[in-house]
Amino acid sequence: MGAETQHHTLEQFFGTAIVQNKAVAAWRLPLTEQVQACISLQQNITTNQPNLEQSPFGFLFCPFNITEQEHQLFIKADLYFDAATGSMTTTADAPAEAAQNFTAALQSINQPTSNWHSSATNQASYQTELGFKGAVEKAIAAITSEEMEKVVLSRNYSEKLPANFSPVAAFEAMLQAYPNAFVSLVSVPGVGTWMGVSPEVLVSINEEQIFKTVALAGTQPAVEKVGDAIWRQKEIEEQGMVERYILSCFKSLRLREYTEVGPRTVIAGNLMHLRTDFKVDLKEVDFPTLGTDMLRLLHPTSAVCGLPKEPALQFILSHEGYNRSYYSGYLGPVNSPAGTHIFVNLRCMQVRDQEIILYAGAGITGESNPEKEWQETQHKMQTMRRILVNFE
Repeated sequence: MGAETQHHTLEQFFGTAIVQNKAVAAWRLPLTEQVQACISLQQNITTNQPNLEQSPFGFLFCPFNITEQEHQLFIKADLYFDAATGSMTTTADAPAEAAQNFTAALQSINQPTSNWHSSATNQASYQTELGFKGAVEKAIAAITSEEMEKVVLSRNYSEKLPANFSPVAAFEAMLQAYPNAFVSLVSVPGVGTWMGVSPEVLVSINEEQIFKTVALAGTQPAVEKVGDAIWRQKEIEEQGMVERYILSCFKSLRLREYTEVGPRTVIAGNLMHLRTDFKVDLKEVDFPTLGTDMLRLLHPTSAVCGLPKEPALQFILSHEGYNRSYYSGYLGPVNSPAGTHIFVNLRCMQVRDQEIILYAGAGITGESNPEKEWQETQHKMQTMRRILVNFE
């Protein structure tokens, strides 16, 4: 690590990244208060299938489905910002001239910018209510005919960008509103700006070498007391499918030494879900590539895609009616001071020049009802709408 600079704010750090046309990510892990951020000074940030164990410190940002427009991205932490101290650290192998230029620009900014990186595409496609419900009906028919067991269908919705919108201010509002979730802000030149709060761990390996993943499914509006939650058979079975898929991944890796806790009801913002936690102590289990292997097997999980994976994925690509882009992909810090923590990109929004795009999905089974699934997506979009209210 290099020398630390004088005290700065997250807004200055983020704003300088935008001015310098650099990729930047800021995040906070669930149930913690430490806000971190990193900037890549690399000319190319696209990456192949991630190798978590061999990776340098950085931030992964990967799409639901790789296309010509959406690539797997790795924001290497050439510059690391700790909001608690306001200090910026330069890694030893960071490009020296680029780091010096950034530091000079950071110190010269008096008024932090509220700009952000825009999407490379000028237009986005949207899923209408009629289109979404029609896709749900087709999915129920396909499940009834035993083409698949479950499929997760999603939609997006565009709202006008608030006149005084600030990504950093929105990020800070999310920190306050959702202490139990993974909170993120990612802005990449040529890709765009995304932010959100995710309740779903995909792959996590902490400082104590504890591997963790979760089965999270089933959704209903939150009630005052968790013990008062009543789950329908459809939601219980939906969550059970996710559990069984994780267990099948362990089985394919011949891993038997794990602990399983759940399912239990958890609250995530204005919603409740059923959740089962799986843990492996890597100090006791000799499986050095477990993180990378499980990431490869899990994504896209049955909680965002369906079961079996291949027919569900093909159904989504054929019938969903729009491009998910980075929604329901995965993101998070790799080999950070707090470990590696990859989350599914849920409850998120894309920030464009003149609009905000919200995203949400619902798990479809043979017992699904198109109207109820539509309402579930409405409830999920409220997570981000609650943040936008701050700018009205």
